[in-house]
Amino acid sequence: MWWQILLFLVMSAVIVTGFITEAPQKQIGEASRIFYFHIPQAWLCVVAFAMSAFYSARFLKNRKLIDDDYALDTARLGFIFCLLATITGSIFAKVTWGSFWNWDPRQTSIFILLLIYGAFFALRSAVEDEDRRATLSAVYSIFAFVTVPFLVFVVPRMVTSLHPTDSVIDENLNFTMGVQVRSIFFSSLAAFSVLYFWMLSLTKRLNRLKRKQMTGAA
Repeated sequence: MWWQILLFLVMSAVIVTGFITEAPQKQIGEASRIFYFHIPQAWLCVVAFAMSAFYSARFLKNRKLIDDDYALDTARLGFIFCLLATITGSIFAKVTWGSFWNWDPRQTSIFILLLIYGAFFALRSAVEDEDRRATLSAVYSIFAFVTVPFLVFVVPRMVTSLHPTDSVIDENLNFTMGVQVRSIFFSSLAAFSVLYFWMLSLTKRLNRLKRKQMTGAA
């Protein structure tokens, strides 16, 4: 319970300090405050999709349906974080570029990522047999994750983009943020990460209870 209270306090502190302190980047101005939330959301969508691929691989190895449940739930969380990153990025685009959507390389790549995992959920809903659905979903999840680092980290850097670069570290791996901004940013990143793993642990607990009930009913 204590860490949940701590999480609430840290999240609250990040929100308050993120808006009452000086803007992270002077050139961009007030809109740069969204970095405190946008970047952690984008990072956690990568983490969540990686966890989905991990549980999918574990299912293919052990053939335990509970791993398929875990893979599905963390994919759902990843999709939520990906959607949040898209929304916050669109808000930033409206303020700085004049429109919510510009088909910038980063916007395009994250849109493709949403389509890929949207197709993952469509695939699951189209297959009725549980074992076959789990197997097909596991294979799809693993191959889908192969595209994630490419779309998130590689493609946007291969072409000219309106999106700010070197927001956290520069090409020499030096921090581009001041101490105050850095402390708020990494506190936000840590808080979002704990929130994700907490949500994942809750869904895993629910899935174990459901599997027990199904076993008992059988």
